[in-house]
Amino acid sequence: MSTPAAQQQLPSQTACLILPARTIIAPHEYPIAYNYSTNHEEKKQQSGAFAVVMTDFMVYPFDTLKTRLQSPDYATVYKDATTGQIRRGMLFKGLYQGVGSVVLATIPASGAFFTTYEASKQALTHLFTNQTQSQTQKTTLPTPLLHSLASCTAEAVSCFILTPAEVLKQNAQIVTSTSTSTSTSTPKPKNITLTILHRFRHRPWKLWSGYTALLGRNLPFTGIQFPIFEFVKGKVVAYREGNHREHDVNGGIVERVCVTGIAGSVAGTVSSVVTTPIDVVKTRMMLAATETAEPKKRAGAWAVGREVYGKEGVKGLFRGGALRAFWTAISFGIYLSMYEGGKVYLGNRRGEREREKQKARDEEEGAPL
Repeated sequence: MSTPAAQQQLPSQTACLILPARTIIAPHEYPIAYNYSTNHEEKKQQSGAFAVVMTDFMVYPFDTLKTRLQSPDYATVYKDATTGQIRRGMLFKGLYQGVGSVVLATIPASGAFFTTYEASKQALTHLFTNQTQSQTQKTTLPTPLLHSLASCTAEAVSCFILTPAEVLKQNAQIVTSTSTSTSTSTPKPKNITLTILHRFRHRPWKLWSGYTALLGRNLPFTGIQFPIFEFVKGKVVAYREGNHREHDVNGGIVERVCVTGIAGSVAGTVSSVVTTPIDVVKTRMMLAATETAEPKKRAGAWAVGREVYGKEGVKGLFRGGALRAFWTAISFGIYLSMYEGGKVYLGNRRGEREREKQKARDEEEGAPL
């Protein structure tokens, strides 16, 4: 018979959090409840924001390499025209170009995702949960569909905040010393990100031109990843519960981090491989945002995909897929470990403060007048 503590570990009672463009997941350990603590939400957002920024910074070079591999100018800029060899000095130079914009945007974007996902998930669960005669709760909406709807809603909000930073980031990642010195008609900032931003000074609205492309990549990614994560996580938790194994507090925390990290890595790797063609199209559209072509001449996502397939075949649509899957798996493990550890640390600090306050109140009440 499962205990209430064990029931809190079931997949239908875990919550998933996502890092925009690098989908990350982590569970929290309390039962379904439509009303939840604001302090707890702040605690989750603090630990999630810290983990998301640190993870972005550590895996950013892989993202830069992926963008350069998917760039339409990859063969001409990063390969030698005569020998066909990769120009390693060019390809591996400036791997942190544009990191500032995405790191700064990640905090509000991930915070918006956390809040929207939790609210959507709790609302959908509350709406589609019925009380049975045995006093147990049963959801009429399939759990994978519930998770997908909540994550897609949150991703739509998050992508709107992240799109300008993503446009600046990807265009900064492919800037070379020659491209920044070709035009000297007007003075430009020395910072690469500011140089890219300078190109949008007369057309700031075009910073959101890649919103549909980013959303078109992230929605399938999150829609595929969340059910896979919940399934893998649930299977592992059910297996552990079936063994009736007892663990101390520290062992439970370590085990939870490891299991969650493995499940997230598996889900993220599968999702990243499946959605690589959409990611290639998204990269091409983002890199075209700084072009001066008229809107009517700008190709849509379907046209860009057909163009890539026509020129490079299936290989072109999956360019950078292996690298993307590799660093996605790494980022999932890093993020989940940091998020889970940060959440536990902040929770313990909050508990200590509450115990100290309660002790002070007890001493004050027991003091003689």
